[in-house]
Amino acid sequence: MNITIINDCNDPNDSARQVIRVKSLFKTQPTFIAVKNELEASGNIIDAIDANENKKGVIIVNVAPRGGKGKKFKNGTPFGYFWYKKILIVSSIDGLTLSLVNKLKMTKFINILDTEESLNILADKKYIKQEQISYIKNSQFRSFDFEPRVAYYLWKNKSIKSKKISIGEISDVPKAIWWVDNFGNCKTTVFAKEYNLKFGNFLKTNFGKLKYYKRLKDVPDKKPAIITGSSGLGKNRFLEVVIQGKNAAKYFNLSSGNLIN
Repeated sequence: MNITIINDCNDPNDSARQVIRVKSLFKTQPTFIAVKNELEASGNIIDAIDANENKKGVIIVNVAPRGGKGKKFKNGTPFGYFWYKKILIVSSIDGLTLSLVNKLKMTKFINILDTEESLNILADKKYIKQEQISYIKNSQFRSFDFEPRVAYYLWKNKSIKSKKISIGEISDVPKAIWWVDNFGNCKTTVFAKEYNLKFGNFLKTNFGKLKYYKRLKDVPDKKPAIITGSSGLGKNRFLEVVIQGKNAAKYFNLSSGNLIN
């Protein structure tokens, strides 16, 4: 079984504590993916599911609202969960974190958790102690104190009392860059079929017209282009902005969250 943590609380202390907590519960070494924002988390959810190859797995995701956005909730954005085949995904649900799950229609519903209600169930079933409820409920580090514990309960029990919302209530994903790799290639949230792209076609973007190639190896040296990349799920592979032999992100001054058109 593979366990993946996707989180924007990812300094050495925060990431280590999350890894240790998850390993102590599941007795399995998790993979930690550090992200900066909701779009990065959204794309990495898809890639983690793809990499797991329909085997059993757990993906634990959190991107905390910043700039006071989370204050509309009791104690930060709610968490929810769904199953995709044999994989359990537990995630913060506000904003764009699940927007690519919505785009790919990977589930019909998200099960929204009430933190206190979930903790009472965990205590009743002896997954936590009664005296832990108050502390966990009010924790400022819920992706450490609450989320791994409820994920472990769900892995063992498949479900917990929750409120269903339609996947359609999750935000639509913008046509944007969700990840820049270490070569400067920019992964987008769109697919070639959305533009009916074929070899030699041009895609108009906010940073110029880019010629479409199916593979990076076909792009001429030092030429900018848009290609079908390796990220995605099944036949749906995200377009990437590239420059053969150069860093496209630096050349076009791009980062995750930038709109492509």
